Amino acid sequence: MSIWSLPRAPVIEALALERVFRMGSTEVNALRGVDLRVERGEMLSVMGTSGSGKSTLMNILGCLDRPTHGSYSLDGTSVEGLSKDELADIRNQQIGFVFQGFNLLPRTSALENVELPLLYDRSGRQLRTKDLAAAALERVGLADRMDHDPSELSGGQQQRVAIARALVTQPSLVLADEPTGNLDTVTTLEIMALFQELHADGVTLLIVTHETEISSHTERIVELRDGRVVRDEPVPDRRDALEDMEAVRGLELVGSP
Repeated sequence: MSIWSLPRAPVIEALALERVFRMGSTEVNALRGVDLRVERGEMLSVMGTSGSGKSTLMNILGCLDRPTHGSYSLDGTSVEGLSKDELADIRNQQIGFVFQGFNLLPRTSALENVELPLLYDRSGRQLRTKDLAAAALERVGLADRMDHDPSELSGGQQQRVAIARALVTQPSLVLADEPTGNLDTVTTLEIMALFQELHADGVTLLIVTHETEISSHTERIVELRDGRVVRDEPVPDRRDALEDMEAVRGLELVGSP
């Protein structure tokens, strides 16, 4: 059998993840035996109320934290036992992060914000960093805003810059933590439409959210409760964010004087 015909490893393969936090003599079990497998090109949402374990799970999947027990492989690489520097390299090269608060440098242009992960890439694989950053901004529809600082951009535009920054290293996985939490309804749908477009292009997306409206635009829902997976299933009647956005704008026009 040719190596080219062998099945590729899943982007995420987590088995029996447990995370215990110790505060004095008290133990808090944030994760209790979580199994999760995510294939390349999937778009899924991880849901749960506050305290369900979804943020803890995201921190482990993003190599920001280590499980107390269990195993985790990212794109075929086991992250157990890696040094802090090796984990930092994985975060830089294989994972793109999108946060609710955008996390952009305030007095730095959109282009320079997007370029930043490339400048921290110690592998030397990325040259022409400004060209790559410009291409990422074009991909999210901000070709005409490259020289603008965050204060000169709307909330939706700032989140698009953050998404471009997450994409610029061509990561194996994009992790988005409540990415629309600070946005209004129309802008939220614009961002979800962009995520659906990226998904159609083959980007692997995991979106942490507590909103069913957001999860309805993904293709799979994983729900956590008390540190355990209580649901893992395809999204029935997945919604099209562009269609929803046009419907909302239509209602706004009808209601305007």
